[in-house]
Amino acid sequence: MALKPPVEVPQGAIRLNTDSQKLEFFAQDQWWQMATDTPTLNGGVRGCVMTGYGPADVDTIDYITISTQGNAIDFGNDTVSRRQAGGCSSRIRGLCAAGTPDIDTISYFTFSSTGNAADFGNLTGSKNGAPAGCSDSTRGLFCGGDGPLQDTIEYVTMASTGDAVDFGNLITAARHFGGSANSPTRGIIAGGMTPTVLNSIEYVITASTGNAVDFGDLTVARRGGGIGPCSNPVRAIFGGGYAPGAVNSIEYITMATLGNASDFGDLTVSPTMPASTASLTRAVFAGGSVSPTYSNVINYVQIMTTGNAIDFGDLTDDREQPVGVSNGHGGL
Repeated sequence: MALKPPVEVPQGAIRLNTDSQKLEFFAQDQWWQMATDTPTLNGGVRGCVMTGYGPADVDTIDYITISTQGNAIDFGNDTVSRRQAGGCSSRIRGLCAAGTPDIDTISYFTFSSTGNAADFGNLTGSKNGAPAGCSDSTRGLFCGGDGPLQDTIEYVTMASTGDAVDFGNLITAARHFGGSANSPTRGIIAGGMTPTVLNSIEYVITASTGNAVDFGDLTVARRGGGIGPCSNPVRAIFGGGYAPGAVNSIEYITMATLGNASDFGDLTVSPTMPASTASLTRAVFAGGSVSPTYSNVINYVQIMTTGNAIDFGDLTDDREQPVGVSNGHGGL
């Protein structure tokens, strides 16, 4: 009997390697081992929501354990009060950069402790507009921003301290308030404003340098659709934002492929400019502006399903334009 031809493996597929007993996912024509060990911090991956506005710039850092539900807990304070910052993270450190008023400050904190952030270095120039943050386990990228509008991408090595270095440029002439996500190989930048509200998605190869490449389009043009990287190794999730009215929709992409986003579900509220972050299983959206006031609401979804968000708890205060990071996202 003739052998059947090999079946093409779809990008983003997941399997259990029976030899290593490890989960793997398929991307860029090869299988990659999926990190399934998570830091034990009150039971799981820690998500931090940093800074924001409500109704003045704040330096607050909150944290949650993403695998649980409940209200956020005070972590410490950033080195400066700001909103419209960008964030990225490794398993060890969370970084916060840029912000209003136009600043070039990069700060960092250590997930395993609580306490105040410390100075890391400086961006190549001052900016606000929530530059999209992306990272793998080594590098942190800050993409785009405002003050004035800019298309620059710069990076730091998160285990060290020091100033950012030029990486390349976005396709779009300039964007700010773009959403972001990470796989172990790709950094994703989606939506934003130039000042036209965008639906385009771009990506970079995090371990290299160079200009961004077109990925596809969101289902709706939006800015501030989750400030902070929000993904596991397979899927990126974008929710909330302004388009130009407030939206509560959630959409997703499979990062190893190219193409347009698909509908996922809806948030419990319609927040503009919430923070977002994720573990390997859950995506979390926190805070934002829910007219006519600011929000402290935290929502979550299970990343590999579709459906509407569920209430998680509340931040320690009401605020918009915070940024989220975690020590167990899809880029690690």
